[in-house]
Amino acid sequence: MIIKTILFIARLLVGGLFVFSGLIKVNDPVGTSIKMQEYFDVFSTDISPIFEPLKAIALPIAVILVILEVALGIMVLVGWKVRTGIYLLLLMILFFTFLTFYSAYYNKVTDCGCFGDAIKLTPWESFYKDIVLLVLIVFMVVFRKHLPEGNTAIGKWLTVGSFVLSLVLAVYAIRNLPFIDFRAFKEGVNIPSAMEPSANLEYSYLMRKDGKTVEFDQYPSDESYEFVEMNLKNPEALPKISDFAIWNDNGDHTQQMLSGKKLLIFSHSIQKMDLSLEQMEKISGLINAFQGSDVQVALVAASSEAEMEQFLKDNGIQIGYYMADATVVKTIVRSNPGLVFLEEGTVLGKFHFRNTPDPETAQSLFGQ
Repeated sequence: MIIKTILFIARLLVGGLFVFSGLIKVNDPVGTSIKMQEYFDVFSTDISPIFEPLKAIALPIAVILVILEVALGIMVLVGWKVRTGIYLLLLMILFFTFLTFYSAYYNKVTDCGCFGDAIKLTPWESFYKDIVLLVLIVFMVVFRKHLPEGNTAIGKWLTVGSFVLSLVLAVYAIRNLPFIDFRAFKEGVNIPSAMEPSANLEYSYLMRKDGKTVEFDQYPSDESYEFVEMNLKNPEALPKISDFAIWNDNGDHTQQMLSGKKLLIFSHSIQKMDLSLEQMEKISGLINAFQGSDVQVALVAASSEAEMEQFLKDNGIQIGYYMADATVVKTIVRSNPGLVFLEEGTVLGKFHFRNTPDPETAQSLFGQ
């Protein structure tokens, strides 16, 4: 009876957490693929070059992983082929545990992306979370004979349905934008404000004297103390955005891009753009509609100025072009290119290139 009770609790915790984690990442599979690329990049350097080709297929790998998380979580919860489900979950959690341990121990990937951008965990927090899940899953494997095999039609269709629905939602999110934006650049955020601390940053100072370590809230004036380390006491007050910058060969243009009305066309790689003629015409039409207005249109890309200049020339577009960091651009908008409307640094709207708004809709985003 006790074993069955523990197994029931383990199924709820493991199944529920995998479904929760999977759904958050189904919301933004592109974000998960970016995280996978980071891991593959590190592994190709530290472990073996065999991981290098996986960077090119990071997106399909990410989609498979996230829909499996949801479907396997449902299998465990409803009890359909639960023994098969826990074996597959065991393989998955061993893989995740390796990733999080490697990240934590070697400090390589500082955010595992376990819960997408919704919940941030440190590498060690992620590893401990995976250890708890591993213990629960191993417990279910050991006592698998006590698990219910509810091979009912309802359980089957719930599992299959969750798999299909997750796949559909993931593909839709890839071809558009995430349903819910958990990132720091979501609509309604004022970027200049988010670049500032939400409160005064407070520090503590560890000092050593006569073999004893003492903590101070203020740096001591007594020069006999030896400095050990400084710790931030309120990390929650740190700026939500710390790496936003826009520049070109003439200097920094960050403040310019955060003032007035702007339509910024972001691209993390000019070479990787894949626009149809119709999509390019819609973007060009929108740009032309703002010519001569108080809305400044600019191309911001993680590419060279020569690449941007050639792209604009090839498409007959005359706008300013600036550079930005590729990781920041991918964080701002999950589209290449993506359209972001700003007014005095506040994000008014973000659009995938497949959903370029018409000029009237775009103009209505700005205040009068």
